[in-house]
Amino acid sequence: MKSHDDAELQDQDNELFEHHRFVASKGQEPLRVDKFLMNFIEYATRNKIQQAAKNGHIWVNDTIVKQNYKVKPGDEVKVLFEHPPHEYLLVAEDIPLDIVYEDEVFIVVNKPAGMVVHPGHGNYSGTLINALLHHFEDLPVNSNERPGLVHRIDKDTSGLLVIAKTETAMTHLAKQFFEKTSEREYIALVWGNVEHDSGTIEGNIARHPKNRLQMHVCEGDEGKEAITHYKVLERLGYVTLVSCQLETGRTHQIRVHMKHIGHTLFNDERYGGDKILKGTTFTKYKQFVDNAFKILPRQALHAKTLGLVHPISGKTMRFDSEIPKDMADCIEKWRQYSRHNQ
Repeated sequence: MKSHDDAELQDQDNELFEHHRFVASKGQEPLRVDKFLMNFIEYATRNKIQQAAKNGHIWVNDTIVKQNYKVKPGDEVKVLFEHPPHEYLLVAEDIPLDIVYEDEVFIVVNKPAGMVVHPGHGNYSGTLINALLHHFEDLPVNSNERPGLVHRIDKDTSGLLVIAKTETAMTHLAKQFFEKTSEREYIALVWGNVEHDSGTIEGNIARHPKNRLQMHVCEGDEGKEAITHYKVLERLGYVTLVSCQLETGRTHQIRVHMKHIGHTLFNDERYGGDKILKGTTFTKYKQFVDNAFKILPRQALHAKTLGLVHPISGKTMRFDSEIPKDMADCIEKWRQYSRHNQ
């Protein structure tokens, strides 16, 4: 006869929710499943993953596995829990918003660095969506069930985002982004002296086969088309200030494209820009760069300008934002350095 606890566990087993699913690539070398998941799940700790394995929440090819299971090419790895993914449990939170423009159909907000746009693994509160739900009622949802979102920018990227307030605006604005008629200009500080004053980077972008937290430029027809136009604004010796115009809007597009041409974004930890990639070996220089990293503890990227056509009036509108203080201070620090040391 089953105990009450066994019966409860049985009930829970019938109600498991898929939180993550990954298929190991053809080139996957045998790797413990806990280490494999560490490469794939953002903000996960080894301890949490091992606990999940202990509780029977890690499945490979529909069978529960222990943490030391070795993942092989083609394995389907899933993480299942008794509760639905937190991103579906949207809660309104009283978080101040920097609203640049608002009318009856859409809003433009200036997102600070460090704020996640929508809830996801490791960030279930304090996001832009949580703030929007507090400030606005009945926002339309996009195809991913996310209220108001037409596009997104990364957690540690600052700058402008447009939010739809009506279904009509959502459809109209999403179409502009899809058809590449919206204008999006970003300012980035990148490692190295960019050779050409301007140029266009074309290269399909897909998720990195070995590190799921990264995207990469892939060969042939793989991935999604991505086009970035750049121009040099200021040469500062070992770094360059550039303006990037997005023709397409892929995940991490500017970060990946600039790295692809040999100019990783300054202090972009995920893509290796948090190390000294250009410059001298002098201790004094290393100290200078470390100080610059402290001033700007994130990738040097700001969504400065946003241009779009108003969904109702058809009028072309353009919004601009100041480069935030942390990034402006870092640029000024490099300006002073290049003046005195080049």
